[in-house]
Amino acid sequence: MLADRYDLPLSTTSSAARDAYVRGCDLALTLYPGAVEAFDRAIAFDPSFAMAHAAKAQVLMRQGNVAAGREALATAKDLGIGLPEREAGHIAFFDQVFSGRTDAAVAALHDHLTAWPRDALVVAVGGNPNGVIGGSGRHGQKHQISVLMDGLAPHYGDDPWFLAYHAMALSEDGQLAAARQKIEKSVTTNPTNAHGAHGFAHVCYESGEPDTAHAYLSSWLATYPHDGFFHGHLSWHLSLVELQAGNWAEALRLYRDAITIGRHSGGPQQQMSDATAFLWRSELAGYPRDLTAWRAMYDYAKTALPRPGSGLADLHVLLAQAVVGDDAGLDERAGLMEKLACEGRYPSGSYLPELSRAFMAFERGDLPAAIDALARLHGQSDRIGGSRAQHDLIEFTLLKACIDAGRLVEAQRVLSARRPGASGVPVAGIASLH
Repeated sequence: MLADRYDLPLSTTSSAARDAYVRGCDLALTLYPGAVEAFDRAIAFDPSFAMAHAAKAQVLMRQGNVAAGREALATAKDLGIGLPEREAGHIAFFDQVFSGRTDAAVAALHDHLTAWPRDALVVAVGGNPNGVIGGSGRHGQKHQISVLMDGLAPHYGDDPWFLAYHAMALSEDGQLAAARQKIEKSVTTNPTNAHGAHGFAHVCYESGEPDTAHAYLSSWLATYPHDGFFHGHLSWHLSLVELQAGNWAEALRLYRDAITIGRHSGGPQQQMSDATAFLWRSELAGYPRDLTAWRAMYDYAKTALPRPGSGLADLHVLLAQAVVGDDAGLDERAGLMEKLACEGRYPSGSYLPELSRAFMAFERGDLPAAIDALARLHGQSDRIGGSRAQHDLIEFTLLKACIDAGRLVEAQRVLSARRPGASGVPVAGIASLH
C-alpha cells in the first residue's frame, strides 16, 4: 500500500497521486506556495483520493478561502465513507476544527495523535499557537502545547519540520535553551522552511537578540517568495526589530512593502493582526498616527471579518474600531462575543469584551479607566491564542497608559513582572522607568 512521507498508508492506488499529495504536504507544512496546485494534481490523478481533498481544504481555510475550503472538506467527507480508521479520523478531526467545535476538536486531537503520532498535518494544527489548543481559550495552553510536542518528539527524531514546531512550542513555554538547540538544528538541516524561520524569529525575540533576528530574517526573506504565506508575517517580525532599534524609516518600508492590506501574503486574520499591530505598536513607540491606514484596516475588517471568530484577529478588529471612533460598532462586536461566550461558542469568553472597554478608554484619554481595565486583565492574554510576542501589544498599552498618567510605580511593577530575557520594550517614555 502506498504511504506518505511519514510512513502512513494512503488509500490511493496511484503513485502519481501519492507523489503529488506528498509534495503538497511538504509545501503546506513549510508554508511555500503551490500546495493547493499540488493537491489538485493529486486529485486529477485520483479524483476519489479523499486525503488530497482534505489537505486542500486545510490550506484553503488557512488562506481565508472559506467557501472553497468547506466544499473541499465536504468532498473529502463524502469520499471518506469506508476509509481506514486513520484517514477517517483525520478527516473527522478537520471537520470538527472547521466547524468550531473546539472542545471536541481538542479531545479528537489527543486521541488521534495517540494512535497516529506521525500524522503531520494534524500535528501542525495542534502545535500552532493559533491552532486548536492555542485558540481554545484555556489558561496554560502554552504549556499544554509544549507537553504535546514533547510527547510526539520520539516519533520524529531530527525531522527539521517537527524540530521547528517543537522549538516554537518550547519558546512560548519559556524553555529557551531547549528551543534554541532545536531551532538551530532545524534551520541548518532545512533552510527552506518558513516555519523554521518563524521559530528562529520567536526564539530571538524571547531571548532578547534583535541583532541576530535582524541578520537572519533580512537574509532569509530575500529568497522567500513574496507570495509565500508567511512573507507578510515574517516581515512583521522584522519590523518589530526595526521599531525596537528606532529605525522608523525601515520599519515603515517593511509595512508598506509586505504588511499593509494588498501587500500581505497571509489570510484575512493574519493580515488584520499584523497590519493593525504594526500601526498600534508604532504609535506606542512614539511615531505619528496614520489615520488613513487605520481607516483602511477598519474597512477591511468590515468586509473580511464581519463577525467574531478568532480571538487574536478580533483583538485587532476591536483596535481598529476604537481608533476610528466607532464606539457603536465596537460595542456591537463585544456584545456578539459575549453572546457567543454564553452559548459556549467563543472560547476566550469575556476577556475581549472587557479588553475592548480598556482600548476605548485609552483612546478617549481616560487613562485611569484604561489602566484599571488592563491591569485587571493582565496575565490572561493566552486566552485569545497567538504568541507571546503578539500579546506584548496589550502589555505595552498598559505600560504606555501608566507612563502617560504619571503612575510610574505601577509601570515599573508591570515592567518588573515581564518575562525575563524577552526583547526590549519600544514604548515612548520607557526611559523614565530606569
